[in-house]
Amino acid sequence: MIAFPNSKINIGLNVINRRIDNYHNIETVFYPITIKDAIEVVESGELKFTSSGIDIPGEPEHNLCLKAYQLIAKDFKIPPVHIHLHKHIPIGAGLGGGSADAAFLIKLLNDKFSLKMNAGQMEAYAKQLGADCAFFIKNRSVYAIEKGDVFKDVSLDLKQYFLVLVMPPVQVSTKDAFENISIEPSGQLLDVDINLPIEQWKGLIFNKFEPSIFFKYPAIQSIKDDLYKNGALYASMSGSGASVYGIFENQIHLPELEVGNLVFYGV
Repeated sequence: MIAFPNSKINIGLNVINRRIDNYHNIETVFYPITIKDAIEVVESGELKFTSSGIDIPGEPEHNLCLKAYQLIAKDFKIPPVHIHLHKHIPIGAGLGGGSADAAFLIKLLNDKFSLKMNAGQMEAYAKQLGADCAFFIKNRSVYAIEKGDVFKDVSLDLKQYFLVLVMPPVQVSTKDAFENISIEPSGQLLDVDINLPIEQWKGLIFNKFEPSIFFKYPAIQSIKDDLYKNGALYASMSGSGASVYGIFENQIHLPELEVGNLVFYGV
């Protein structure tokens, strides 16, 4: 059985304060995009995880997909499986690829073994694996608060626009990004401003990770600047970086940004 976990971008990201559980309270809008991995599950004599495509850092036995299987297996009698992940979503990009893989594995196991879990039950498992993991269960645009796992639906549809995503040859550690961020009131009213025309977002919706990340990696800021110079209605770093996206009114080709970077068009 095969599924294709997709990624997400953050539109706005405000870090409000540090929680006693060492997470942070945030507010952001998650929006699904079409850059995808592929994940296959087949029954096996033993639990096994393999991967191809982009190299995944860390030991395979610590992969979130295995953790997702083990979490479900505690409560349901399911056989061992061989999980194969083909990695295409850039790593260290702020696109939620690892979280998507784990969430889609939960949905795969639910379907394959007829576990009859509803979306709320699957979200409860996903929340135990990562702050943004539960978003990928329903996989639709939401305004997210607390750890990024409490959702309010937003009527946001960007299909009539052309999205360009640029990934520089840099991986940004989420842990390091949070350690270097300045936590202070932003004045941002994201749940209100997201309903405004996109042309107004530039002066109102911002990612609070950008100042510290741009200081350490000026090439990321240059990408954002270039997207605006080429006519983006709105451009931002996604999550804690390193990817940057631009929203354009019409289809565009940016060969100058393809030098040294991965560029995804129409995502």
